[in-house]
Amino acid sequence: MAQLGSRSPEWRGRLAVPVGLALTASLAFLPSVAASAAPLGSTAAGTAAAAKPDTTGPKLSYVANLTTYASVKAAKKAVERAGGTVVTSYEQIGVVVAHSQNPDFAKQLRAQRSLFVSVGATRTAPLQTVATTEEGTTQKLGAADAAKAAAAATDGQEPLEPNQWDLRAIKADQAHKINDGSRDVTVGVIDTGVDDTHPDLAPNFSKSQSANCVGGVADTTDGAWRPYPDGSDHGTHVAGTIAAARNGIGVAGVAPGVQVAAIKVSEPGTSLFFTEAVVCGFMFAAEKGIEVTNNSYYVDPWLYNCKADDDQKALVEALGRATKYAERKGVLSVASAGNSNHDLASNAIVDDSSPDDGTPVPRTIDPHVCLDIPTQLPGVVTVSATGNQGVRSYYSSFGLGVVDVAAPGGDKWQIPATPDANGRVLSTLPGGGYGYKQGTSMAGPHVAGVAALLKSAHPKATPSQLQAMLKAQATKTACPEKIYDATGALVDATTCQSKWGQTGYYGYGVVDALKAVK
Repeated sequence: MAQLGSRSPEWRGRLAVPVGLALTASLAFLPSVAASAAPLGSTAAGTAAAAKPDTTGPKLSYVANLTTYASVKAAKKAVERAGGTVVTSYEQIGVVVAHSQNPDFAKQLRAQRSLFVSVGATRTAPLQTVATTEEGTTQKLGAADAAKAAAAATDGQEPLEPNQWDLRAIKADQAHKINDGSRDVTVGVIDTGVDDTHPDLAPNFSKSQSANCVGGVADTTDGAWRPYPDGSDHGTHVAGTIAAARNGIGVAGVAPGVQVAAIKVSEPGTSLFFTEAVVCGFMFAAEKGIEVTNNSYYVDPWLYNCKADDDQKALVEALGRATKYAERKGVLSVASAGNSNHDLASNAIVDDSSPDDGTPVPRTIDPHVCLDIPTQLPGVVTVSATGNQGVRSYYSSFGLGVVDVAAPGGDKWQIPATPDANGRVLSTLPGGGYGYKQGTSMAGPHVAGVAALLKSAHPKATPSQLQAMLKAQATKTACPEKIYDATGALVDATTCQSKWGQTGYYGYGVVDALKAVK
């Protein structure tokens, strides 16, 4: 954690966060009490100290983004005067994370314009201990299918590799014969945690670059980065796609020679990803020398964040600062486009799932100004998903000028000629197991793996240069005539647009691991 009271000019004036977001929703349903405190500038400090803040509201988490010349020390004092408690602060980017039960906490800080650009609640429900829930989306690999795959494996293949159509789709199997990646390169999996004891992950796992960022403060205690005992298998699956070792066990990753680290940012039980944890994740990756991060999620509770709303504006600002800082420190961030089948280049999208930590209120948003984060933040590589036939997966969001590249994410309707005949992506699961998932969450790690191969071949390449290489080496893919819909029916691909050498479905094309190592 940064030391309070010191300044760093590094973040000043370098943020490229979109502006002019349209108002589409507010947090009006949160409890509120009329504010009685005056703005807490230097001339009002005595009055502020005398006014005791209200503490009758729900306990919420907040991010406060400082102005160019404000000090963290002054911001901390303002937070305390307004009835808040500082959880952590990042002087490098001018962001403070705090908790407060003052219903007017954000309002009182926003009034101090010499200190704060924006302040917002990171969630709409009170902080509390949450109950656990079961995940039901993974298909576990059965013994019979595992035996069929092992029987079909040829010399040089991992036992389950015959079922990995996705590796062959991006020529990763051929790339491994030339270069399977450098141990000087680490991919950070910002996710639900990774089981580093899995025999396919243990050889490549970097404990020194792993942490639990839930709550906003990095916990590097041994094993803190692992999934909750009854939690999600998502992060472990993602990690296997990136860097499962070629060790004669199970599957192979896209970059089986690089290291993988776990940065856990999901809440227990709900597996929700809140801003304070994700900011911590990017900052931790930046400070620990991680070269690539994979981000197969959106930041809760808003599927899209509209800057005209004071709270959502603060979330975009804080995360934009964190990702840009990470980029300046040499981190390339890869993010999934989402599984809503939304056109991110359209003028109107119905968001009926936000906020997802309370009661959703349907709203129509413009994705040009209301952003899916981190997917639509500047400098982040946005990835759509394809199936075995190379066609956009039925669930994958897309958008001309938004999607950068595409990669295998799986599609249950695009059936491969593999021993298991399963169109989903096979990878590692907690406890030493293996299973299938589909989603842009599975496409992202394929791109992160290829980026790691590129970084291995070009160790001095900057994040922007790596992104340019990803686009240049991708296999150009034209709009298809037909795609599968959610029912498995073939329908006209009328939503695919092309321009500037890109398409809305595939961006600059499908990534190519073989070109990356050549």
